[in-house]
Order: sequence, then C-alpha cells, then structure tokens
Amino acid sequence: MMHSQPDWQPTVTDLSHSQRFARDAYRALLVEVNLTPKPGLVDRHNNGAHRDMDIGHFYRSSRAIGRWLPYFIRQGMADAVLPAKQQLARLRPLGMACEEQMFRATGGINTHKGSVFSLGLLCCALGRLQQQQRQIDAQSLCDEVAQMCRGLVSRELQRNNAGQTAGQRLFAEFGLSGARGEAESGFQRVIGGSLPLYRQRIASGCGEQVALLDSLLWLMAHNDDTNVASRGGIKGLCWLQHYASQLLAQGGAGTAQGIARLRQFDVACIARNLSPGGSADLLIVTWLLAQLPQAGA
Repeated sequence: MMHSQPDWQPTVTDLSHSQRFARDAYRALLVEVNLTPKPGLVDRHNNGAHRDMDIGHFYRSSRAIGRWLPYFIRQGMADAVLPAKQQLARLRPLGMACEEQMFRATGGINTHKGSVFSLGLLCCALGRLQQQQRQIDAQSLCDEVAQMCRGLVSRELQRNNAGQTAGQRLFAEFGLSGARGEAESGFQRVIGGSLPLYRQRIASGCGEQVALLDSLLWLMAHNDDTNVASRGGIKGLCWLQHYASQLLAQGGAGTAQGIARLRQFDVACIARNLSPGGSADLLIVTWLLAQLPQAGA
C-alpha cells in the first residue's frame, strides 16, 4: 500500500502530547547533526568519514522524515487494542514509505535509515501508551518498544539470515545485532548509559553541547556499532571504543582540552574511514527521551 506524503508542519503553541513528541523527534535529528565536533560524523565543521553526503543532505532528510513522524503516532493509537507483538508488522509499510521519502530528499543517500526505524518505533509506542492511558516516560516508552520488537533479532538475523543486508552479514560474521538488537533491548544502552549520563551532565551545570558530546563518547565507547564494523572490522571497532573511553576518562568534552581532543579524534576517524553512525542514531534517541518528564516527577 502506497502512502502519499503527509502535509504536516509542527505548530508552536497549544501542542498536544503527541504533537509535542513528534516535534521533538524531528528536532532531535537536527540537534544531532548540528552537534560539533563529532568524530567521523557529518557536522557543521566537516563531512567526517563520508564522501557522499554533507550537512545539507541531513537537513533535507530531517524535514522529509519529520513530516511522517505524526503518522507513526497515529498508527500506534489506531493499533493500541492489539497486542504489542503484532505492531511491528503493521508499522512496516509506513516505515518503508518514510524511508522512500528520505531517499528521495537526499538523492538516494542513506542519511537516517536507522533513525527512521528507532524514531518510528518510539512514536508508535507513544501512540499506543497514550491511547491506553498509560504513563509516558523514557522507561515506559522503551519497554513498549521492546515488547513490539520481541524476537526480532532471532527472526531476522539468526533464523532467516541470507546475508543480504550489511546488518545480516555483520551478525553472521561477528554476532553484532545492530539497530534491531538495540530496539529489542528497549534501547538499553540509552536507558542504562547515555541518558543517565546526559541528565547527570545537565544537572551538574554543563551546557547541552557538552552533555551531548559526552553522551556520544559514552555511546561510541560502549556500542558495538555496525556502521564502524562494516568499515573497519572488529579491529576498527575496538580502536574506536578504546579511543572514546580514553577521552571520557580524561574528562570528556567539558575540560580545557576536551574540544581539541575531539577534533583530533575526528581527524583519526577520518583517516581510518570510520563513522559511528549507529551511535549517532542512539544519541538522537537519548536527546528525545531526555525531553520527557522523568518517572515520578
């Protein structure tokens, strides 16, 4: 079934919960790409390890995806009476249509495929929880995503792995489950790592940019990023994880030398052709979930 491109623009005033979340999900895409410097990634300073894309591609991609995000929420609301395990299959046509618009906006370049997946799931989960009149916070949203994606890694990477996609090949070769594994875990690396760190940095008086850069470093240090492994193998992934861990141990982005060290890391990533796109996707999730009220607040 083909979906026509929705005509939707976020309004500034009088936003409902779902409209606000869709707007914030769109903003999360822009927050990530504008964050600078990001080792190996497209930012306002350079194109990282990418030769086929620049920041303009990401702006166009973000706008294309942003128009679709409310439709994921509406799908979740419409399907809220169904068990969570049935939701993913019903979401696929919408996800594919959104992805098609992303490719159309970028001239066929994959800027945000991972984020279409993660943001689509989170928007759908919000619609389900809202319709069911359940509490909405970072944990409850991620728990709902985990229920929606239950068995996903087993179905798509273990049992039916023809090795046709990069993700399937990396799972077969190295056991890396990528975006599917993150979603099935309920974004555990975000909930248990980058989000608490982000909140801690903000609470301690750090600016948003420093909090985001340190959260990105944490993700780069702990995420088995399939984007990195596809470019540099396990050796490249281990190098990147170790480098990010070292920068965090030295105080991260907020120290006097922090930004200079990040720029050096960027140069080193570009020289090795490594781009931690999977961690960038999780940073988008981190910022989005940080906009929600905390449980019990």
